Amino acid sequence: MVIEPSGLDELLAALAQAGYEVLGPTVRDGSVVIEPITSASQLPRGWGDAQEPGRYRLAERGDDAFFGFAAPAGTWKRYLFPPRSVLWRSRREGDRVIFEEQPPARSPLAFFGIRACDLAAIGVQDRVFVHGRYADPVYGGRREGLFLVGVNCSDPASTCFCASMGTGPEVGVGADLILTELDPAVPSRHRFVVQVVTDRGQAVAAGLTSRAAGDAELEAAASVIETAVGRMQRSMNTDRLPGILREATNHPRWDDVANRCLSCGNCTMACPTCFCADVSDQPSAASGIDERVREWSSCFQLSHSYVHGGSLRVSTQSRYRQWMTHKLSTWWDQFGVSGCVGCGRCIAWCPVGIDITEEVRAIRGTDETASAKGVT
Repeated sequence: MVIEPSGLDELLAALAQAGYEVLGPTVRDGSVVIEPITSASQLPRGWGDAQEPGRYRLAERGDDAFFGFAAPAGTWKRYLFPPRSVLWRSRREGDRVIFEEQPPARSPLAFFGIRACDLAAIGVQDRVFVHGRYADPVYGGRREGLFLVGVNCSDPASTCFCASMGTGPEVGVGADLILTELDPAVPSRHRFVVQVVTDRGQAVAAGLTSRAAGDAELEAAASVIETAVGRMQRSMNTDRLPGILREATNHPRWDDVANRCLSCGNCTMACPTCFCADVSDQPSAASGIDERVREWSSCFQLSHSYVHGGSLRVSTQSRYRQWMTHKLSTWWDQFGVSGCVGCGRCIAWCPVGIDITEEVRAIRGTDETASAKGVT
């Protein structure tokens, strides 16, 4: 089916009427972030982005594209795995201590305009928080009933490498509806091809003002994806990579990257799959209410590997090696999938521009498989 740009407001209204709290991309403080939206006027219409190692800037596109940007500066992760969660509270009543669990009290969520890489990241975190031996109630409560409106990517940033990771730019499994934006530079031809994937998607899309997509429009939608793949400037050769990294414990590249890394943890905060967290008890003598709180953490923090007697990873070298080896190697052992979806955020938001694809290339060295395939 095909809808006009005005159909985005109809779609947002249909989601709201169905009881969803809609979250989508919008411009704030010079970047594209994810926030609650109620109107298509809040979308980043006419804005693109320039992302390079250590650099992120918005740029006017000169057209009316609603989704002419790459991975947003913020991630959808914060709405399923919040930066701060109260796990439970306790309060005293006379001689008794009452414990209260804190279920997520909110409407079902709808993610409007999620890209393929971020949709894949949700699939990764589902394995961590939902499909493991112990399900996480905070994540699971927010994930339940989640409605996903995916958008096929047309304008990857120079930092993107999702095509080589098999996670984009075409939206894959998980979405309820998939949008492909066509001809944003020509107002009379600007429209969206809408692919209905699920019964829930069909129910929401049923009331939209639409028409059937023609063969030319379906071909144009496919061309958007092909063009996006061709525009990607980075890639990662993942062939045998988990084993290569496990055997590279003493590779000299770890010292090289440690000399540049600030151990700030920006890469982990920007990553849509990282899930490190600290849990602490926060008592309040004034209110008499104690809270057990979970807050985002990072494996780059010295205290993160602290055990009785000190930290296990005292050097930046060991912490960077832990992060990258876990992301690209031992994550497979734990969850049966890579911890990287190729969104490129860790490259753009690293203050010194460390490029994970370049680090992999350096550790692979003259690997014959990589040379034979011509992939780096």
